[in-house]
Amino acid sequence: MRVGIISLLHESNTFISTPTTMDSFRRDGVFTGRAMYDHYSGGHHEVSGFLEGLESAGIDALPIFHAGTTPSGRITRGTCEELMRLMFDEVEAVGDVDGYLVAPHGANSGEGDEYRDLDGHWLSRLREVVGSEKPIICTIDPHANLSPRMVAACDATIAYRSNPHLDQKQRGLEAASLMVRTLKGEVKPVQAGAFPPIGINIERQSTFAPPCLPMYELADEMLEETGVLSNSIVLGFPYADVEEMGSAFVVVTDGDMDRAQVLANRLSDYLFVHRAEFVGEYIAVPDAVDMAVGQEGPVCLLDMGDNVGGGSAGDGTEILHELHRRGNTTGFVCIFDPESQERVRDAGVGNRVVLDIGGKTDELHGAPLRAEVRVRSLHAGKYRESEVRHGGRTSFDMGPTAIVETDTGITISLTSRRAVPVSLGLMTSCDLDPAAFQVVVAKGVHAPVAAYQPVCTALIRVDTPGATAADMRGFEYEFRREPMYPFEEIGVSTTPG
Repeated sequence: MRVGIISLLHESNTFISTPTTMDSFRRDGVFTGRAMYDHYSGGHHEVSGFLEGLESAGIDALPIFHAGTTPSGRITRGTCEELMRLMFDEVEAVGDVDGYLVAPHGANSGEGDEYRDLDGHWLSRLREVVGSEKPIICTIDPHANLSPRMVAACDATIAYRSNPHLDQKQRGLEAASLMVRTLKGEVKPVQAGAFPPIGINIERQSTFAPPCLPMYELADEMLEETGVLSNSIVLGFPYADVEEMGSAFVVVTDGDMDRAQVLANRLSDYLFVHRAEFVGEYIAVPDAVDMAVGQEGPVCLLDMGDNVGGGSAGDGTEILHELHRRGNTTGFVCIFDPESQERVRDAGVGNRVVLDIGGKTDELHGAPLRAEVRVRSLHAGKYRESEVRHGGRTSFDMGPTAIVETDTGITISLTSRRAVPVSLGLMTSCDLDPAAFQVVVAKGVHAPVAAYQPVCTALIRVDTPGATAADMRGFEYEFRREPMYPFEEIGVSTTPG
């Protein structure tokens, strides 16, 4: 038997002015066949789990197509068309298969009505190609904006159960196991979704603490019920202006669609009852810095408004300005700033140069910081991660990187590519020890936790402005559902899929 594997991974932030193009995907990786296998084999990703699970069962795994890039703006129409052409050319070339394991992100969004729900588009098209009898089993990021169209196209949908995402390979293995059982005729997975009109604040989305933890415990208990093959909590991605923006729940049963719907609604009802707990807490920049410098360090300040893993610019300066203004502590900040990086490289190690740092991508993330800095070191910006970290990646590339120091105690990493801070390699590859700083700024919300928590005495989520600002009520949406909590009060717990 042969099972095809397809992956399309991008978290599309529609509030960013810079669109995502085919160049971005080609830079970060478009793979087919053997190259896709080599990229994922032995890794921590769900596709790694697909490969391992199928191979251990003696089923031929056929890596067909992968494309992915760092979270950024909406995908251009031309890029969507090119991705679809490449994907389905490969599907046609492979020919007949017995099933598909697929890994859409769940928050891929392109330009125009046809591609706004890009994952729903390509999954539905794949279903049309393979017909109704062959299984399609899907893994998604819980930061998906799950659509009824996506649910209808697949026999089973399995979301990661941890945030930060540390279980991607485990979910890939789970999906592969379910595929094997399905192909052997042991089970017949069917799924139902529930779609409450509720947006969950990003600050509330840790799966290791309330309010999410009790909801996941309820879902775990449900897995013990006879006939339940899987269930998933989809936390949603509030930074996409799409119809399906918000939370969702999926339950997969062995052939009982009605029961799957009842159980999905049960999870949705829980969120409805507890919805006020998911609105979020907001700590302003001055207060957060006060807290950080007033206790034993290093303390990690999580820059929620400039969350690179949510598509933000990576050059936000609000916390940097506050640390520099005070001048009474040691701090580390990573800033995406190719222009300053090049100027520093031209100046050379040990020399001094005046820079306008950060704040160049748009007007959402603070003004540039003008400061005279000393050039500490220069680096290629590439590093590897051996531990399981958010996103399942093992190799990273920040592009050419320069480390500079201000006279106010701040060390700044100037990168030429946006860097998602999911690995301490962001610092250690540049010969920086987190323990040397009172304050370490990480541009994320939950993604940095697995790497930074073990070396920091505390983590504080900071309410900064930007394209990923914590309070979704500050964004203007055209396509979201109305009424929707917390924008409006609601009187029903779910919308059927």
